[in-house]
Amino acid sequence: MNSKLFTDIRFISFLAIVVGAIVIIVLERIFPYTKGQRFFREGFFNDFILYALLQSYALGLSISFLIEYFDSILAFHPSFLRSIPLSGQVLIFLITHDFYIYWFHRFQHSSKYFWRIHEAHHSTHDVDWLSGSRSHTLEILINQTIEFAPIILLGGSPEVAIIKGSIDALWGMYIHSNINVHSGLLQRVINGPEMHRWHHAGDIEAHNKNFATKFALWDWFFGTAYLPEETKPTSYGLDDNYFPKNYLKQHFYAFRKFDS
Repeated sequence: MNSKLFTDIRFISFLAIVVGAIVIIVLERIFPYTKGQRFFREGFFNDFILYALLQSYALGLSISFLIEYFDSILAFHPSFLRSIPLSGQVLIFLITHDFYIYWFHRFQHSSKYFWRIHEAHHSTHDVDWLSGSRSHTLEILINQTIEFAPIILLGGSPEVAIIKGSIDALWGMYIHSNINVHSGLLQRVINGPEMHRWHHAGDIEAHNKNFATKFALWDWFFGTAYLPEETKPTSYGLDDNYFPKNYLKQHFYAFRKFDS
């Protein structure tokens, strides 16, 4: 493993996330999907400082160092992956993990237990570039273990984890963004805010729809796509009026007792 290359990719990924966030924020101001939506909306600092920076980015950075360490001590590197160009490895893990995420995400919405660690993600009433960062720590640990463990165990290049993590962050900001996007037939394949904002909608007809993250084709193929042409969501967020505003309380709330 080339340590300098790994460090360079880590820096470039950080730069890409920052630049990407700035571009998306500017586009939200110029082409808003929901006009009048505040930048410093309710829960902004909770989501930005605690969820985005201290939880998501710090955890992702820690994982990158962990993968670098494991790669340096593992003696085996299956040639069937290491012989594939880096771009090809990234594409393989993007597709396979996105397929898993579709089904796990769908399962979370149908399981009262797993919904508890997912509902925080749906709690914001203003969907924007930052909304995707609000996720329960257990949910992130489950998904990132299943995302990154195969890269290590199958002997993939460690740089794949950094690149894929950057794509995850950028795509998460994009699909939640308050940008009025019209991608036409591309939305049948590549997911964007057109469909994903409906996933967060309070409208009954949109419930349990649009589970895909990067590839919308999963929703279209498995019958969970919802994309009306002329209407927009009337609201976002949970019906739960008691959902906490505080980061720690949002985590503990997942373990409250079920109603009898």
